[in-house]
Amino acid sequence: MEKGVSSLWAVVRRRSLPAFLTLSAVMAGAVTYLAVAPRMYETSSRLMLDSKSVSVSALGRDITQLDAGTPGGASPLADQAELIKSQQVLEKALTALKANPQTASSSEKLSFKQLSRDLKVKIIPATNILELRYKAADPVFATRLVNAVTDAMVEENIKTMSSEATKVREFLEKKEVPNAQQRLKAAEIKENKYRQTSGVVSFDEQSKSLVTSLANLEDQERMLFAQLQEARSRDASLRQVTNSSNLGSAYASVRSGQDEQIKNLRVKLTELQTQIVALQQRFTPEHPELNSLIQQRDTLRAVYQQELARVSSGNALTSVSNDNLSQTLNSQLVTNTVEGTAIANKLRTLQAERVKLQTRLAQLPIKQEPLTALTRTREQAAESFKALERKLEEARIAEAQKVSNIRVIEVATVPTVPSTPKSTIILAIAGAFGILLSTGMVLLLEMMDNRLHDVAEAELLELPLLGVLPRLSKSNLALAEADLFLDDMGLVEPYRMLLKTLECRSASKLHSIVVSSALSGEGKSVVVSHLAAVSAMLSRRTLLIDADLRRPKLHRVFNLQNAPGLSDAITERRRLADFVQPTAIENLFVLTCGSMSTRPSQLLESTYMKALMMEAAESYDLVILDTPPLSACADATTLGQLSDGIMLVTRPRYTIKEVFQKAVSDLTRDRIPMLGVVVNGINTLSDKYYRNYRNINDDQTTLPRGLARIGGAFNPNNTSER
Repeated sequence: MEKGVSSLWAVVRRRSLPAFLTLSAVMAGAVTYLAVAPRMYETSSRLMLDSKSVSVSALGRDITQLDAGTPGGASPLADQAELIKSQQVLEKALTALKANPQTASSSEKLSFKQLSRDLKVKIIPATNILELRYKAADPVFATRLVNAVTDAMVEENIKTMSSEATKVREFLEKKEVPNAQQRLKAAEIKENKYRQTSGVVSFDEQSKSLVTSLANLEDQERMLFAQLQEARSRDASLRQVTNSSNLGSAYASVRSGQDEQIKNLRVKLTELQTQIVALQQRFTPEHPELNSLIQQRDTLRAVYQQELARVSSGNALTSVSNDNLSQTLNSQLVTNTVEGTAIANKLRTLQAERVKLQTRLAQLPIKQEPLTALTRTREQAAESFKALERKLEEARIAEAQKVSNIRVIEVATVPTVPSTPKSTIILAIAGAFGILLSTGMVLLLEMMDNRLHDVAEAELLELPLLGVLPRLSKSNLALAEADLFLDDMGLVEPYRMLLKTLECRSASKLHSIVVSSALSGEGKSVVVSHLAAVSAMLSRRTLLIDADLRRPKLHRVFNLQNAPGLSDAITERRRLADFVQPTAIENLFVLTCGSMSTRPSQLLESTYMKALMMEAAESYDLVILDTPPLSACADATTLGQLSDGIMLVTRPRYTIKEVFQKAVSDLTRDRIPMLGVVVNGINTLSDKYYRNYRNINDDQTTLPRGLARIGGAFNPNNTSER
C-alpha cells in the first residue's frame, strides 16, 4: 500500500509540469467563459394543486377534486405541468405582458415556442406543488413573466371548472331532468291505474287488515262452534226428557198446553172420562147413559183434536204439556233448537266469510307482485328525479362560485444575483475536468514513457536491488583529489552499503565484479570508480580495470595516462603489474584501457585476457571491471564468464525498461551470473532514501575536523548536491 502511494506520488511529481499546464489551461478557459458569458437571472414561483375539496357543492367538489391517478397511468400533476406550457395559457400570459407598457417591448420579441422551450416546470417530489422557473437577461421582465403565467394558469383553471359546471347544468336542464320528470309521471299513472283495477291500495295495510279480520272470524267461528255443540247437547237432553221427535211437535205441545179453549176441552174430556169410568163401574156397556157419555166424549175428543190440529199447524202432536214443567221443558227445547239453528246459520255465514277472506288474502301477493314492480319503478324514477334536481342545483352553485383547485403559494420575486453563469459551479467543474484531463495527460505520458523513473520501479525488476547511489556533483566525479568525496559520509555510505551487500550475497569470497549497463550514459563508470575508491578506503587492495575498449573514461576520472593499459598488456602479453597505475587513493590501482584497437572484441576474447583475470584475482582483494553497455556489444557477457558476476547499473529517467529487460534476458539465456542491479543518480535532497542523511550532516560543525571522514557528513548548504 505504501509503495503504491509513494509510486503514485512519484508519478505526480514527475509529470507535475504537464499536469499543471493542462489544469491551468482548463481553468483559464473557465475564467474566460465567466468573463464573456452573458449574465442570466432566474426567478421562480410555485403553484399548489389542492387535494381537498374547495367547493360548497358536491358537484363542485367532484370537479375540483384532485384525482389520485392510477399506477403507471396519467398523473394529475403531470397533466397540469403540461397544461402550464400549453399555447392557451402562455398566449394569455404574453397578451397580458404586451398590454403592460413596461414589458411590451420585451414580450414582443418573445414567441410562444420560445417561451414554452425556456419555461421550466418542475414537480416537487412527494408534494402537489409545481415550480415554474424562467431565465432572462432582464430580472424584472423574468419576474413579471412568471407571475403572468401563474395568473393565466389560475384563470384558465377557474374557466375550465366553470365551463365544466356549465356543461353539466345545461345537460341536466335540457335533457336529463325533463326526461326524469316524464318517467316519474308515467310510472305514477301506471301505478295508480293498477291500484284502481286490482283494488290493492296498500299491500301492508290490507294484508294486516285481512289477517286481523280473518283472525277475528276464526275466533268467532270457534266460539259459535262451541255454542253450537253446547246447544246440540242441550237439545238432545231436552228431546230425551220431553220425548219430542221434532221441534214442531214440541212447539205444538207447548202451545196446546197454553191454549184456553184446548184447556177447557181437556178439562171437559177429563170430566167426561171420569163420569164414564164411574158409570162403567155401575152399568153395563149397553147402558144408554153410559153410551151417551161415551158419545159426548168422542164428540168432544174430535173437537179437541181439531183444536190441537189447529194449534200444531200440521205437526204431529205426540203429547200435550199440561203442567208447567212440561211446558217449561218444551219451551226450552224449542228455544234451544231455534238458538242452535241460528248459531249454525251464523257459523255457516262466518265460515263462508272466512273462506272469502282467505281467498282474498291468498290472491293479495299475486296482485301485489305487479304493484311492487310498479312501485319500485315509480320510486326509482322519483329518486332519479330528486338526484338530478340536486345535481342541477349543485351545478348552478358550482357555476356561480367560480372555484379553482390551483392556487399560488409563492409568487416570483425580482432576483438580485445572476443564476448563470454560476462561477463556483463552473470553476468547480472546470477544476474537476482539469484534474481529470491532467490525470489523463499524466497516464498518457506514463504509457508513452518506457523509462525507469525511480527506485520503486527498479525494485519491480527481475534482479535483486543491491543499492541506491546518490547523484554526484561535478566536483565529486573526478577522483584525482578524492578527499572531497571520501570525507562526505552521505556519499560514501551508499557505496559502502553496496560493497557490503555484494560481499554478503556472494556465496564465496568476492574477487571480481563486472559492471555494465543496458545503455550508454547510465553512469556505470562513475559507479565503478567510486565503488573502487570506497573499497580501497576500507583497506581492500582494489584493482579497477577499464574494459571499455571503445569509449574509455576511467583515465580521466583519476587523471591518469590512458596508455599503456589493458589492450597493451594483452597485445604484448606482459605481466599485469607492468601496466597497473597507482592512484591518489591508497590501495586503489587502475588498469586503463590502453591503446585504442580496431578489434577490441578479439582482445577480450583472447586466452591471455583470462590469464590477466586470474593474475588480478590473485594479486588484489577485489577486481572491478568497467565494461561497455550490453546493448552495444557482448564484451560484458564475455568478461562476466571470467568474473564472479555482473552488476548492472540503472539510472532513473534514462534507463529504458525494455532494453534493460532484454539485456537481463540475454544474460540469463547465456547463464551469466548476475549479482543484481544498482540504481544510480538519485537526488539526495528529494528521494526518501537519503533524507535522513541531512539530519546527520546538520551536526557536522560539532565534530572535530579530523573526524570528518569518519563522521561522513555533508554540508546542507552545499548547493552542488542535488
